[in-house]
Amino acid sequence: MQNKGFPVDFLYQLKQKNDIVAIVSRYVKLDRKGSRYWGCCPFHNEKTPSFTVMQDEGIYHCFGCKEHGDVISFIQKMESCEFMDAVKILADEAHLEMPEFKTDDDTHKKAKQRERLLKLLDETWKHYHENIYLKEAKPAQDYIKSRNFTRHELDDFKLGYSLNWTEMVEYLKGKGFTYQEMVDAGVAQSKNGRFYDVMAERLVFPIFNSFNDCVGFSARVLEKNSDFAKYKNTAETMVFQKSKVVFGINLLKSLKQAGKLDKIIIVEGQIDVIAMHRAGFKNTVACMGSALTLDNAQALKRLSKNIVLCFDGDGAGQKATLHSLEVLDKNEFNIRVVALPEKMDPDEVLKNKGKEYLSSLIENAMPVMDYLIEVEKGNHNLEKAEERGDFAKATLGHLKRMVDSPSQREPYLEKIRDLTSIPIDILRRDLQGGEKENKPLKKEEEKVLISRENGNNRAVKFVLSALIHQKPYVKQNIDYVKLMPRCKDIIEKAKEGTRVSSYYDLFDVSEIPLLEDCLVFNFEEYGQTAEKYFEECLWTLADQILKERQQEVNERFKASTSLEERQKLMLELNKILKQLREKSLEEFYVR
Repeated sequence: MQNKGFPVDFLYQLKQKNDIVAIVSRYVKLDRKGSRYWGCCPFHNEKTPSFTVMQDEGIYHCFGCKEHGDVISFIQKMESCEFMDAVKILADEAHLEMPEFKTDDDTHKKAKQRERLLKLLDETWKHYHENIYLKEAKPAQDYIKSRNFTRHELDDFKLGYSLNWTEMVEYLKGKGFTYQEMVDAGVAQSKNGRFYDVMAERLVFPIFNSFNDCVGFSARVLEKNSDFAKYKNTAETMVFQKSKVVFGINLLKSLKQAGKLDKIIIVEGQIDVIAMHRAGFKNTVACMGSALTLDNAQALKRLSKNIVLCFDGDGAGQKATLHSLEVLDKNEFNIRVVALPEKMDPDEVLKNKGKEYLSSLIENAMPVMDYLIEVEKGNHNLEKAEERGDFAKATLGHLKRMVDSPSQREPYLEKIRDLTSIPIDILRRDLQGGEKENKPLKKEEEKVLISRENGNNRAVKFVLSALIHQKPYVKQNIDYVKLMPRCKDIIEKAKEGTRVSSYYDLFDVSEIPLLEDCLVFNFEEYGQTAEKYFEECLWTLADQILKERQQEVNERFKASTSLEERQKLMLELNKILKQLREKSLEEFYVR
């Protein structure tokens, strides 16, 4: 049997040889309490441990951020890599030979093509990097000197140079790659039937993913009066999507693995990243475009939730900051903002004001609301009554979106009051005015809704969880498929004694919320009452099925005009009523 391209037996063996507690312990300090291991979650910031590892089941779960999975998904998230890469890491760890990857023809073809393109790109960046030291690369060398880049930065970021329009194409052709592969990798294009290097005569910045694969390039033109755009990026390819790329994320990941990553600084461009690294700010990255995307945020979140935005001190930088704040806020980051001097980027600040000055700005970076208030102060003339009103409206809008806690809002309301002279009661009323429709439920209202939740759903979750976790009170004489027909596939795997972690191989767990909940179900909340509650849940499921059938038979009885049929239906109704009265599960016994 194959799953995700690998035999299920191989994945089972892989997990058996990679004890999840031992693997997780390399990243998280774990303490044993009872049958579980506990630690602070590596996926979100917390002081009180809510992250648990269940050794026997081979899974982990955070009760805070709800992240969960098996040892493979843990490696995927911690190493920011794909499923196949995580499997390879664990196979190497366990000294297991990787089996042949098998899947449908289309997927297999795409996997082979992706592997081929990555090999081509690997050859390309290495050759560009070799070129940077040739005498023909003097334009690039002169630019590098003007930026004060050292040999260290050249090697860290693998900077390279494209000598001319054809040299790279000829080099790759000699390495056995086809013109079509060069086009598919974004390295070459054709004109009038001739193929040329798209980065011709530019300083080249290889773009690496978090797994240290080169996926594309960004290149800067070196001629001052060139008609070409200053920067050029690889076109969208199978392995390069601009919205998903973070320049420097591979170095950031190395920093995290060394335990030296407390926060991430985000700047606008590659030159700024290199300048920041040279000045000692090794935790700096940039996105391929001035503002972050949701994909960027998710990639960074795996490494740290502490973000410092350090965009250029101009209108475009401010706009990019505002957009990035919205993206980061939705992903629950801890955000600070550096306000650089007007019309200066980080590289210019380092050159003109020095490392200590920039370090001070970063250490004293503003909380989000303080920054937004400063932005609105610059956009409004607070000497004018009308603009004070507009300022208040704008800042209250930011406050609604960015700050949930009433106690955290209060100091900002006081600050807005002091700046506008608008009474704080009026500000509070305006702040609350637009919240009624989306107002969070009070705890009392939540309890009412919970009490109205379909008891059948709760019963399904408990019974299915007990089956999956092979609890001793599970009754073997019950036909669970009859009770929960929609869960047939999961029930059949549970009856086979499938290990909990193996469900991640057999099902797309993220697409089945019920299964997600069952895999990490917390039975400890039920204590000694679990067995009794299990029996109650069995009856809850049977009761609903019987009542649905009772209603159906009743409707047929009312619609029937045949005396003989009505007598049969009445006997069936009486039988159902007896089962309901006696709470009999006999009908659901295994035959």
